[in-house]
Amino acid sequence: MLREKFFKLVTDGFKAHPVVGIIGPRESGKTTLARHFAREHNHLPRENYFDLEDIADLERLASPKTALSMLKGLIVIDEIQRRPELFQTLRVLVDEDDNDRQFLILGSASQELLQQSSESLAGRIFYIE
Repeated sequence: MLREKFFKLVTDGFKAHPVVGIIGPRESGKTTLARHFAREHNHLPRENYFDLEDIADLERLASPKTALSMLKGLIVIDEIQRRPELFQTLRVLVDEDDNDRQFLILGSASQELLQQSSESLAGRIFYIE
């Protein structure tokens, strides 16, 4: 039941916003739910998934605008609180005229994270807590 409710929240969030954020404490199942959503609703190629606790994924985002602008469809960024400067890049990408990307961002709950994202992504993000 929880999984279906979560999928509906994410799907509904994407109907009105190009970015959906799942915020919650560590080890609360955010990553597992996001991966299930991606598998069931949209095939997620490996290159569209970034775990910012993985050094290889951090290196792939050394030049974030270049790396992310080459991708299409659903893009998942896990542990986004490790790179809060990405919020500005996401705003630029989702505001492009030919944007065909949706970002599912996952992060640990913190007032600082919410404040940074709400300033950069005002009107562009839907949060699930």
